[in-house]
Parts: sequence; structure tokens; C-alpha cells
Amino acid sequence: MRTPPRLQSLVDEGLIDSVVRQLMSGKEAMAYVVRCGDHTRCAKVYKEATQRSFRQAVDYTENRKVKNTRQARAMAKGTKFGRQAQEAAWQSAEVDALYRLAAAGVRVPTPYNFHDGVLLMELVTDADGDAAPRMNDVALTPAEARAHHAMLLLQVVRMLCAGVVHGDLSEINVLLGEDGPVIIDLPQAMDAAGNNHAHRVLLRDVANLRGFFGGFAPELLHTHFGPEIWDLYQRGLLTPETPLTGRHEYAHGAVDLGGVLREIDDARAEESARRIRMQVPG
Repeated sequence: MRTPPRLQSLVDEGLIDSVVRQLMSGKEAMAYVVRCGDHTRCAKVYKEATQRSFRQAVDYTENRKVKNTRQARAMAKGTKFGRQAQEAAWQSAEVDALYRLAAAGVRVPTPYNFHDGVLLMELVTDADGDAAPRMNDVALTPAEARAHHAMLLLQVVRMLCAGVVHGDLSEINVLLGEDGPVIIDLPQAMDAAGNNHAHRVLLRDVANLRGFFGGFAPELLHTHFGPEIWDLYQRGLLTPETPLTGRHEYAHGAVDLGGVLREIDDARAEESARRIRMQVPG
């Protein structure tokens, strides 16, 4: 196919030989299948901020580091330079998270390069060598649902042990590769220790997995892995080898009404975003 303008600089630099086809168009980026020498890879082209439907919510960007105080001041003031710096930080967040998580053994696409707003990474494939489907496009048996759910919980634990919370984890952001689930789409990844919203967002990520896989294996709907994982993490007892039970004893005390309302708002926003994503052609 004809080379999209945003990929031309990668062709000029010799990072890409040719563009095979468009893979998908999502809320914050477009992805293409590309050839790099003897390898077939994925090029993720980030959309401009004005074209994205996913807003850079303060919940996600809290405590993200920038290169210098000038950038931080400009971002806070909302100047043109500040908006450019914020956009660059938003894009590089996924790149940084991918390298960090791949090194920690998390099942994410292997990153290869980031150039001119384009992330070049592994193309996740199925057993036939074709681009792997998203989990929400796959019908599962109860046994498959339990196995994939357990695999993804392990990835959540590995991510948290590496200090990262995905922030938007659901069946939409998981590919079913030849060797099992692979987690994708990490520009909203947040620092587990430095972000005050990490606890709430991790619980939502795990609840999303429970809701989806529980549709195929209903017993999963009665599990409480999210609170259990976070409790172990807070107490310094969480490792990838830590056995999980899916049970958690909740502390009794005053109800945090503000927290409950935030959870309701988050659930509504997530459902609205999910519906928008489901309407986007793959």
C-alpha cells in the first residue's frame, strides 16, 4: 500500500522497508503492518491530541516525570511549548512502560524503536502467523476463560511488582497470541507507588478482566483478586510467585462516599469509552 505520511520519515531513515496494510484504528493511534528487512512488525502511529477520543486525564498523568523544570512550568501553564511537551510525554509513557515491562517478563509486544511519534514493535500473531485477534473478538470455553484469566492476573502482578499499573486494562487491550494473551495499549500506564489513583485504577483493571472472563466461566464473578493483589503489594508480600486465592476480607468502617461516587463516574466513563471503541473498525 501507499506509505502514509506519518511513516515516511521511518522509510527515509531505513527503519521501515514497506507498509503492508493498515492493522487497526483506535482511540489514540493507528497501527500498520510493516516490513523491516526479513521481519514483519507493527508500527503504531499516535494521533494528534485534537484527534484522540481518550483524554489525558490527570488521574493517569499524576507524578509523571518530565525532563526539566522549564517543561514542567510550560505544561502547567498550558503554553504551546507546554502542550507539545505534554504530548511527547504522553507518547513516551507507552514506550517507557513497554521496555520496563518487557524486561520484567510481562507479556507485552517487544518494542524496537520510537521515532517521530511512531512506535515500532513486535507484531503479535496467532498460530497461523496472522495478526492476533483482540480478546473481545474470541469465543472461549470455560476452561479457556479460566486459563487466560489466570495468565492475565499473573501479568497484572508482574506489572505491579515492576511498579506499573496498566490503567485501561480490559478485553479490548489484550491480544490472543499463539502462546496466550498479550497486553497492549499502555500510554495511560501509571506509576504504582507515585500515583494516588493507582489503587482504584488497579481494582478497576482487575474487575474488567473478571467481568469479561466471568461471562464464560461464571464462578470468576465471585472472586476478589484485585483487593487481594493490592493488599499483598502494600504489605510488601507480592511477588510473581505469590499464590492468589481470589478471596479478600474487607475492613469494616466508615464508607468513603467520595470514593464510591468516583468509582461510579469511572465505570460510566469506561462503559462510554468501551462503546466508542467497539464502534471503531479493526
